[in-house]
Amino acid sequence: MSLLRKSLAANSSIFTPSEAATVAMIHSSSHRVLLRRSSCSSLRTATSVGLFYRRGVVFSLFNNVTHYSTSSSDDFFPSSKQRSRGPVMAAKKASGGEKQEEGRYKHTVDLPKTTFGMRANALVREPEIQKLWEDNQVFKKVVDKNDGEIFVLHDGPPYANGDLHMGHALNKILKDIINRYKILQNYKVHYVPGWDCHGLPIELKVLQSMDQEARKDLTQSKLRAKAAKFAKATVKTQMASFKRYGVWGDWDRPYLTLDPEYEAAQIEVFGQMAFQGYIYRGRKPVHWSPSSRTALAEAELEYPEGHVSKSIYAIFRLASAPPTSNGLLEEFFPDLCLAIWTTTPWTVPANAAVAVNAKLQYAVIEVQSFLGDASTSSGNKKQRPGHVLKEEKQRFLIVASDLVPTLEAKWGVKLAVKKTLLGSDLENCQYFHPIDKRECPVVIGGDYITTESGTGLVHTAPGHGREDYVTGLKYGLPIISPVDDDGKFTEEAMQFIGLDVLGDGNIAVVKYLDEQMLLIMEESYQHNYPYDWRTKKPTIFRATEQWFASVEGFRQSAMEAISQVKWIPPQVLMHSCFWLYSDSIC
Repeated sequence: MSLLRKSLAANSSIFTPSEAATVAMIHSSSHRVLLRRSSCSSLRTATSVGLFYRRGVVFSLFNNVTHYSTSSSDDFFPSSKQRSRGPVMAAKKASGGEKQEEGRYKHTVDLPKTTFGMRANALVREPEIQKLWEDNQVFKKVVDKNDGEIFVLHDGPPYANGDLHMGHALNKILKDIINRYKILQNYKVHYVPGWDCHGLPIELKVLQSMDQEARKDLTQSKLRAKAAKFAKATVKTQMASFKRYGVWGDWDRPYLTLDPEYEAAQIEVFGQMAFQGYIYRGRKPVHWSPSSRTALAEAELEYPEGHVSKSIYAIFRLASAPPTSNGLLEEFFPDLCLAIWTTTPWTVPANAAVAVNAKLQYAVIEVQSFLGDASTSSGNKKQRPGHVLKEEKQRFLIVASDLVPTLEAKWGVKLAVKKTLLGSDLENCQYFHPIDKRECPVVIGGDYITTESGTGLVHTAPGHGREDYVTGLKYGLPIISPVDDDGKFTEEAMQFIGLDVLGDGNIAVVKYLDEQMLLIMEESYQHNYPYDWRTKKPTIFRATEQWFASVEGFRQSAMEAISQVKWIPPQVLMHSCFWLYSDSIC
């Protein structure tokens, strides 16, 4: 402090009171440089004082000081109260409490000047920037400037059936990031956006826009014309939105699947495949939507939470055993039955076999006693025991050995294991179909048969299940699918004809099994179940006549080609041998 005072005293003779400029020191934390600039009006020169302040010690540092002055020591050494106001370069209040002139020292701070706005103002600036890109063909010029290899990003097209959503934004922005990254790597990027202008989603939008009266006179050709008009209008709307996302691409030359050139190219490829024998007409179970009367791809399914199915445990009475297994099972005839579990009772009329796992151990069990109401044995699940558990007739059931304790608790019965055998021992046993009484085989299924749930024996209907279909092909089982496009039983289902398989038809099958003394238990079962993504209603697996493209003829060459590609994630390589080419509406 004394050092500073001596310095000031030594130079005080050069000032007069009228020329004195106010010099103030603003408190800061330790080792903070304090700087103050002002000007002497009479000399019209800049005055600056640089000070270092530290608790207990004051150092003075005068750099290029032209003139300086002070009226009291408080100007240089503020009180603790003043110092506590914090490190404000231009304090709003002076030490005496008077308000400083606003902006008085603003011109003394040297800051860089820029035309860059303090706020993004995106609502105005983004369209300006994008107009600049479009007017100057920035994407084309940047790509033309690059002299590297060609990089092509094939655009999986969105449906031209409505406004964009966050999924579209994520898809296109990720593609744009990839393209810009490749541009920075000197690639000549080729990106042509496209739109899918065919199919049910667009037709549904058209139908939703029409009243019931207008639909009466709607022919297929008129519907297609309206769908094409709607699709073209939607393409313009979606394209404008994609541009607003800032996505670069060849927007002047997009591909539309309804363009005659595009359709002609598709027909040409289809013709080549047909001539080479890859296209065939066949029956195969596919995801079918009764509410929209069409087949659905996996991508068109949703799995909402909370779906509850009516599951059942039922018995199918064995008719005979092969010579290799007869010695193991003959003592239990004629009261030996297979116990199955299914979440789709409506598929029982289409049953063609019962599948077992060859490696699992199975047990012949006897129902010794009924312990009470089974509806209380499994928590809050709604359950109803069937007549099988209530009748006094002796029954022998075949189930997976590991599931015996679980089934005892679930059914509310005491079970006694009489004999054990492998699943392979059950192959080629015959049982009576629960409805039409024909004899059906026991077959070996795949690894989908486990002891995690059910009984370890799977009711198999090749016309209504993916694994069932594969097993059916292996054993040459009939592909039965007594269900029409509306999801109702056909005459093949005999007494159930006309009933809705997801409604009263399901209930009727369960009731029939109970009346025939074949129902062990009915139970509500909550699980993931596929819904139509458009109608938000449940779907079914149903074998239908479809056009298919078999890839078996060129699978090897295709696999060799895709082996040169890095796939993320690698699981996408696990494709089916068959591909559903188109649904019947196309």
